[in-house]
Amino acid sequence: MSQSHISYDAGTLRLLDQTQLPARVVFVTLNTAPEVAEAIAQLRVRGAPAIGITGAYGMAIEARNLIAAGMTGAQFLQRLNTAAATLVASRPTAVNLAWSVQRMLREAALQVESGAAAPAIIASLDRLARAIHDDDVAACHRIGDEGATLFTGRVRILTHCNTGDLATGGYGTALGVIRSLWKAGKLEHVYVDETRPVLQGARLTVWELRQDRIPYTLIADNMAGHFMQRKMIDAVIVGADRIARNGDTANKIGTYGLAVLAKAHGLPFLVAAPLSTFDPSLANGAGIVIEERNPEEMTTFAGARSAPADATVANPAFDVTPAEYVSTFVTECGAIHPPFAGSIAKILGVGALAQATP
Repeated sequence: MSQSHISYDAGTLRLLDQTQLPARVVFVTLNTAPEVAEAIAQLRVRGAPAIGITGAYGMAIEARNLIAAGMTGAQFLQRLNTAAATLVASRPTAVNLAWSVQRMLREAALQVESGAAAPAIIASLDRLARAIHDDDVAACHRIGDEGATLFTGRVRILTHCNTGDLATGGYGTALGVIRSLWKAGKLEHVYVDETRPVLQGARLTVWELRQDRIPYTLIADNMAGHFMQRKMIDAVIVGADRIARNGDTANKIGTYGLAVLAKAHGLPFLVAAPLSTFDPSLANGAGIVIEERNPEEMTTFAGARSAPADATVANPAFDVTPAEYVSTFVTECGAIHPPFAGSIAKILGVGALAQATP
């Protein structure tokens, strides 16, 4: 797949609706920031880097609409801040969304303060949103190639959720590493967790691997320990939605359990993520807000009820894996090895993150 699952042109955002996969390939067209926020909240687009990109385009759309309505100066910035808050609130755990939206806000403020005319403001925000998208694609390719260098011989990888084209601007983070391993002749097989409750692994990762003709086996989430015990998995590679300064990592629910299993079986547990996923404002994972999603994701399946209507449900979308369970972080600026606190601070210092704190 190419970048075509997210495309933008002059105030119109076109997204591949991931809730329809794998049964149908359906695109939605969005022309307002609230529409973009709804698409993010409803998982029509998901994956931390992808929703960051989508949020940036949502800001560009809102700026166009506000300017078309005659708003300028302080009023324009105030309304743009309101749109930013709506977008960020649509998925609070993934830091990439706040990161990209704040970059767009800063650029808008700079343009207004410089006295730029309306067309220049629109052009500048469009340009920045596209740059955020293009930079993510390039970062994913670097992450994939860097991760592939960490392995010798042919390996069998277990992955969780979806971290490929659909979750990023293109190519992927953890799935980017898998793709680079495949290209390098180092990949034997991929085990794909189905990823309950909305099955991003089964619906999306399998869909992508089939397109690439990469050999895979889909397994239920509760089968991972069985395959590790039978020595059928050599390493676990996952993505991330937010990483604290000490290396504590929020990712799709079920990731922490995989990390514990990997440690118990002496397997490497790698987290592949761009620098925009690191949150310098958080000392550790205790401060990461965990999104609680609609109970119906747990009580229904493909439109059919799978639990009593009045069932008591907990549906956290993410969990936090303590840093001591992570073997390596793979970023576009290289691999980060323990001890993480100092290593993360060092790589963030040399990366392009100084301007990016939400």
